Amino acid sequence: MGPRLRRQPVEEVQVSAPASAWDDHDTRPAEATASRSAEVYEELRRAIVEGRIRPNERLIETELAERLSVSRTPIRESIQRLAADGLVESRRRGWVVREHSAQEIQEIYEVRAALEGFAARLAAQRATDDMLSNIAAIHSNYIRELEHSTRDHMVRHNDEFHDAIIAAAGNTRLAEQIRRSRDYYVIHRITGFLTDEDVRTSLAGHQELIDALLARDPDKAELVARTNVLSGLDKTLARLL
Repeated sequence: MGPRLRRQPVEEVQVSAPASAWDDHDTRPAEATASRSAEVYEELRRAIVEGRIRPNERLIETELAERLSVSRTPIRESIQRLAADGLVESRRRGWVVREHSAQEIQEIYEVRAALEGFAARLAAQRATDDMLSNIAAIHSNYIRELEHSTRDHMVRHNDEFHDAIIAAAGNTRLAEQIRRSRDYYVIHRITGFLTDEDVRTSLAGHQELIDALLARDPDKAELVARTNVLSGLDKTLARLL
């Protein structure tokens, strides 16, 4: 295990409640209960990835249940799923959001590089012309709007761009594994440290990837996608340690 990152200050959990609330007793049909558990899981996952629930912050079932207007059952089920995802861990008879070490961050990036590289390879082989046009359009639209973009917009653009490539790969299991590999607070947080030069480098990498896809060159597409992911690893470690 590598060195631990600096601990983040504990903040109050800011999780928005779902649009509607349920009775605190699990007397609903099984389908409704499963649906609610899935919604609670997604809400908590987003809160962790986006930093609204911070590393080392405790997850208290009763407080989360009250905040989300649900019983403790979907909270408990969601926390178990988050633990399986590697986002929370058991500590002192409770659950806390995991703080990842430098070694773990490196492993996360290496897995992302392998998965996204293979997705780019498949996209170069399988994407329709319309899919490739859409990928190029996403990139062009972002460049036009760049001057007025916020950090959150950068995150959304980056996700939209890569999601389009992943969709073009035509492999749902691969898409799910990539989603899991991106669901870490450290990846979301690093956007707050991006410099103008970082943004230019990222956009150049995106354009190079588009060129490889349009050329239907799977080897080049995979190499560029892997390089784009790994190029951010050293900067990420330097800025978070």
